[in-house]
Amino acid sequence: MSSHSYIKNDENKNIFININGNLYHRKEAKISVFDSGFLLGDGVWEGIRLHNSKLIYIEDHLDRLFQSAQGISLDIPFSKDEIKEEIFKVLSKNSMNDDVHIRLIITRGNKITPYQNPNANEGPINFVIIPEFKKTDPNTYKKGIIIGRVPIIRPAENILSTHYNTLSKLNCILASIEANKLGFDEGIMNDPLGNISTCNSTNLFFIKNNKIITSKGKYCLNGVTRKKAIQICNENDIICEEKDFLFEDIIDCDEAFVTGTFAGIIPVSQIEETKLKSTNLSSMVSKIRTLYNKKIQEYLLS
Repeated sequence: MSSHSYIKNDENKNIFININGNLYHRKEAKISVFDSGFLLGDGVWEGIRLHNSKLIYIEDHLDRLFQSAQGISLDIPFSKDEIKEEIFKVLSKNSMNDDVHIRLIITRGNKITPYQNPNANEGPINFVIIPEFKKTDPNTYKKGIIIGRVPIIRPAENILSTHYNTLSKLNCILASIEANKLGFDEGIMNDPLGNISTCNSTNLFFIKNNKIITSKGKYCLNGVTRKKAIQICNENDIICEEKDFLFEDIIDCDEAFVTGTFAGIIPVSQIEETKLKSTNLSSMVSKIRTLYNKKIQEYLLS
């Protein structure tokens, strides 16, 4: 089980992918070996959900995409509306309207030679849109996930801002590898000061004495679902504290959950050796997940 467990769908064998405005069957979808993203992880990306023919929180995702691009001095020569048009073009080609996950990728483009300096780039950026029929495995919510500490920490801002959603994901990949070695679904990562920051692919919340605790957000991705979870707490008189804290402060917590675009609010059933009651139907996690799903429905009707 993981925060990204999904139900296999054979329809994905025949999807079309949008590459620079052209649509290709997945078997024919190719990009140059000189692409900056392939060579160096030089680019930005977003994961977006489609439900009932509507792109969920697309405004937030595109805002973060452009902020990330600006943060790495990558000029996106398209408007947000033009990007949405390209997304819907490939969705239409695939006859997709519900339970779809979209990976939107923009790289700095092709290089003349495999060298890191952008001066070695030629031509325009590359953009790729990969839509898949992808529904969360319901066991994710029934069983929850197991998380635990890993030695890999989040980088300081003067190394690489964790608020930029870039293709350079090695920091999180290494944390994921360590988590798997230790038998965890997700790894708990500290910030450079030793405080708990995030998990390797999701944002992290703990519940203790009916209070929700999460990091200040300085060293974690500014998650769209994280933001919505905090809003839900504020709108429903649920205390949510964004603060610095250590693992020792939450090892005796009652519940925990992680957040992400793909699966929304995901219960944590176990922190290392400690079992939690997050998957109980009467849990606060269950309440927050219900409120989150309600917020999604309101968005669909807006």
